[in-house]
Parts: sequence; structure tokens; C-alpha cells
Amino acid sequence: MEINKAAEAVSSGAPTAAQLEAINHLAKAQLTAEQVYVFSLRLCDNQVDRDFERFDDGALPGLAKLFLGKTGIVDHKWSSDKQVARIFETQVVKEAGASYIKAWAYIRRGGANDELIADIEAGIKKEVSVGCAMGRSVCSVCGSEYGTCGHQKGESYDGQVCCAILQEPMDAFEFSFVAVPAQREAGVLKSLGGGQPKLKELAEEFGAQAEYRALCQQAELGKRYSKELEDSIVRLGLALELGVEAPVLRSIAKAAPTDDLLKLKAALEERLAESMPLTTQLGGKAKAETVESGFLI
Repeated sequence: MEINKAAEAVSSGAPTAAQLEAINHLAKAQLTAEQVYVFSLRLCDNQVDRDFERFDDGALPGLAKLFLGKTGIVDHKWSSDKQVARIFETQVVKEAGASYIKAWAYIRRGGANDELIADIEAGIKKEVSVGCAMGRSVCSVCGSEYGTCGHQKGESYDGQVCCAILQEPMDAFEFSFVAVPAQREAGVLKSLGGGQPKLKELAEEFGAQAEYRALCQQAELGKRYSKELEDSIVRLGLALELGVEAPVLRSIAKAAPTDDLLKLKAALEERLAESMPLTTQLGGKAKAETVESGFLI
């Protein structure tokens, strides 16, 4: 799945002694400071992008480790002749209210690479994007797996704009120099679940958007019904004074299957009816009827 999110090469120059040592851990032959050019990049962050997705804060450290040693290419073309750089250091940085992965990469000087280095120095080759695989996509509104709850990215629910939160980093593929990262084909590439297509993508591909929307509406109705059922269990439990607090009752109700909740609701309603039987409005004891003996035959 292709998602757009720009990043930048932010600083560059000759490597320090520590950087050169890290580079030589990746190189087959020992390189000198004169042979390599290093630059830093802001790979990806925890901010919502234009497609209303963002990386989870907890996913960034693991994703940063996965990018160590990964290659830098051009235009996301996975071929050996497009390899131009390699990442040798990563870290998670927090500043200006955002967390992001900062990486350092190196390029071997000489030949055509000198043109690339000159373009970086001139600020021409500045935008980059990354390719990685994430295991989960979670709805920011309800916390369910995105695509199963009916909430739509970019839409507002009670003042909260829905976005998909990307969690559980699985792999990092590469970073790439791109010309226009704002375009879908040149943006941040974040495949979910190891590249498995999602239901919404399949619906768009095969023209089944109407069926997909109907399923989402049904899922939303089902969610509301489940919430009402949970509320009923909590109310009945409190009315019967079971000695269990409302949060515990709700936790039990959330974990139980719907069929079990229906049975539990019926049992609680029966118990409540037994403990609090209905009485007539007049109340009091009914007087026994008397029959006058003069009317007996």
C-alpha cells in the first residue's frame, strides 16, 4: 500500500571517526574518510500524513533498528544499479512536539555518485521516502483493527478526526530519493501485514465500493448493538447488587461472545424479576370473600 509522507536529507559532509567505524562494519573493504560522503535523513515520524495515517510512537524504536544497514535507492526502483547509499546509524529524535527516525547514510565518492553528492549539497536531491512493512493498522477512534469498525480515515467522529495508527514494525526495505514525494507513487511506502491486500483496497480494485460501504454500515450497527448489550449487563448487575463494580461488569461484558451475553442478560432479568416482583397499585392484602347463608341452596 502506497502512502505519501515526505522526508529530507538534512545535513551532510565528511564522516567522523565514530561514523567511519560504523560504516566499515558494513563495508567489505576498509574505507577512508576521503572515500565516503555522509548525510542525515528524517525518515518517518508520528505525525498524521495527508492520507490520515501515522506511525505509532511505540513502533518508531523498533522500526529504527530495522533500517540499520538498509540501502538507499532512486525512485523506489529495486535494482542493483539504482543503489546509491546505505544507512549506518539510526535513532529516534523528539523535538517540536514530534518524534521521528533520524538516520545517517553514506555514499561512496567518485564517478556518477559525485553528481548525486553535488545535488544533495545544492539542495536538489532533498526529498526522500521509505519502504517498510507494518503488522497492524489500528483505528484512532475506537482502537479496533482499521477496516473492521466502519470508521473512515479523514472523517470526524464527535470532533475526533479518524486516522490509522501503524503498529508492529515487521521489516524495513529501503529509503529512496524521489522527485515529488507528495504524489502517491513517490511517497512513503508502508505495506501492512507483509503486503497482504486489505478489504477496502480490494473493493476499490474490483469496483465493490457500494458493497464495502454497506458492510461498514452493518458493522457500525453491530457495534452499537454490542454496546447496548454491554450497558444492559452493567445495569442489571448493579440493580441486583451483585457486589461487582460497573467497570468490572463492563470488562466481563466486552470479553464475552454475543450469544453468551444474551444468555447472561436473560438470566439476570429473570433473577431481577424474582427479587423484585410486580405488585398492584392498590397494594394491601385482598379480603376473603364471604357468602351469605341465606342464599345457599
